[in-house]
Amino acid sequence: MRVLLVLALLCVAPPLAAAPATYTGEAPVNSQSDAERSGAIKNALAKVVIERSGDAGILARDEVAKAVAKAEQYVLQYRYRRDAVVDPASNAPSMQLILVAEFDRAAVDRMLDGLGLGSAQTSAPVSAAPVDHRIWISGIRSAEDYARGMGYLARQAMVREAWPLEARGDGILVKVAVAGDFSRWLARLGEEAVLQVNSANPPIDGIDATLVLQP
Repeated sequence: MRVLLVLALLCVAPPLAAAPATYTGEAPVNSQSDAERSGAIKNALAKVVIERSGDAGILARDEVAKAVAKAEQYVLQYRYRRDAVVDPASNAPSMQLILVAEFDRAAVDRMLDGLGLGSAQTSAPVSAAPVDHRIWISGIRSAEDYARGMGYLARQAMVREAWPLEARGDGILVKVAVAGDFSRWLARLGEEAVLQVNSANPPIDGIDATLVLQP
């Protein structure tokens, strides 16, 4: 039934134009309360700022801390995920609730550039003419998986269009128009825990890369 639902979506889904590119940040929470969410969004943006600046101590700068405190100005959407963890003291397994926030990449870059961190220059949109590639994405088991995977592709700065071609089993074949170096784009996908590259050079005719949608 799930596969049939995805197939139905493929029949009617038009090509997806590129949506605003994002940075993804994560932070553990104890609940989905408003107070927990507000703090977690700030922590998630702080991780993005540290990653983009390459300076683990950057938050010690007062102006950076003040910018991160306004994290909700930059967040586009958020969701929650449960991860299995093991308590190092008792060795007992448990589930940890994680907030995953998507931040407006252009707005964050402008903020970082204003702080003198230079991210805007290194993250500027690619202007090269887009080239079509065919990728296979596995791990698509529901309509929600389909929407999450295709939505993530559409938000990539280097992706100009993404449209599904075929569904089979738990996977879909997607054509993506990528502006710039394809291998560089694949490498960037590994920075965020949504689509992971299984093979950048699969031995399959007509498929340029195979990817896996992460739970």
